[in-house]
Amino acid sequence: MSTEGTLPRPGDGRPDNGRPGAPGTAVPASGPEHVPTGPPGATATAATAAAASGPAESTGGPADAPAGPWPVLGVLAVLVLAAATRFLDRNVPGWFTGSDLAKAIEFPVYAIALGLLGNAVLTAAGLRDRLAGGFRTEFFIKTGLVLLGASINLKVIVTAAGPALAQGVVLISTVFLFTWWLGGRLGLDDRLRALLSAAVSICGVSAAIAAAGAVQARREQLAYSASLVIAFALPSIFVLPALAAALGLSPEVAGAWVGGNIDTTAAVTAAGAIVGEDALAVATIVKVTQNALIGVVVVALTAWFALRVERRPGAARPGAIELWRRFPKFVLGFVAASVIATWYLAAVPAAEGKAAIGVANDLRAWFLIMAFVSIGLEFRVASLRAAGWRPVGVFAAATVVNVLVALGLAVLLFGGFTVTG
Repeated sequence: MSTEGTLPRPGDGRPDNGRPGAPGTAVPASGPEHVPTGPPGATATAATAAAASGPAESTGGPADAPAGPWPVLGVLAVLVLAAATRFLDRNVPGWFTGSDLAKAIEFPVYAIALGLLGNAVLTAAGLRDRLAGGFRTEFFIKTGLVLLGASINLKVIVTAAGPALAQGVVLISTVFLFTWWLGGRLGLDDRLRALLSAAVSICGVSAAIAAAGAVQARREQLAYSASLVIAFALPSIFVLPALAAALGLSPEVAGAWVGGNIDTTAAVTAAGAIVGEDALAVATIVKVTQNALIGVVVVALTAWFALRVERRPGAARPGAIELWRRFPKFVLGFVAASVIATWYLAAVPAAEGKAAIGVANDLRAWFLIMAFVSIGLEFRVASLRAAGWRPVGVFAAATVVNVLVALGLAVLLFGGFTVTG
């Protein structure tokens, strides 16, 4: 794995939860791939689980896998499973015509499921560890997120999303801080807290991926966070439109509520469509605006982990050079892609711009599919057993706070807003 982000230096004695001075077991020099999870007092259990998971906790890079053709074969295995994921993603909605659930299920569900299936098959055949050099999770994730920037039209956000921007800033700040606080109270590992906080407050899977790159979270933690996002997003497709109707919300308020709450783009689209076209338009603007704030949160997480979480007692405050070393550089690519896409869309005919962004979005989907397939291929449940119910409880409580705060903000900011006004 790359040394970008907050990867600790060899010899750092960072204890459990990454908080200097907290009682616990020192983290091995191999870095955050071995950071134990679990509440204070359960360090020994978590460390034992992490140690028992063996090779699965490795980065899956060339240093951990045999040389020769095996890494190439590993990449081919990822591509085959990614192609199968893409096939299911494109065809399942057609097989179940009229099913909102089938339309709302996004590729991470299929990718992780097929990755786990491939993991079981390759492990049984004794090939998984040999092929692990081709499971390039970090490369796939970072490339996909850079391409995600191409879908962010900054002009739309600046000119048409004033209320959405205000809602996004307040909502993300409130929900993120609540989730972080509650995760700390329940003793979650700081990296898992960061993933859950980003996922529930910003935009689900994409935010969890970005946060994972910033704090160097384990792949199991990312897969776990993504699974929680999906599990909570799917019921919201039907629950929020029903509640909006019961509360008598206007289409604009309902759309802002949907866009600010549901954590996956497809699920937002499905729920917005159930409410109506006006609601869908507002929900889309709100969701895109929150997506654009990913970079801001990643910068904040990088600084926080460098200055507080990763900083050893008595160590000097990290300077600008150290912060730059830790900063996940792919965020700059994300911002650059947004700027280039915004300029390009303004400079070419609408049809041509839409086609080009469509190509970028398709490439993004491929890279993120390969990332989630790789996560499934590398997944080991042993290191997450110690976490128990706590992450689920934190995510559920944060979801309730998100629903309530987003409703209040939607009524306040979009009560007099109209799509055509």
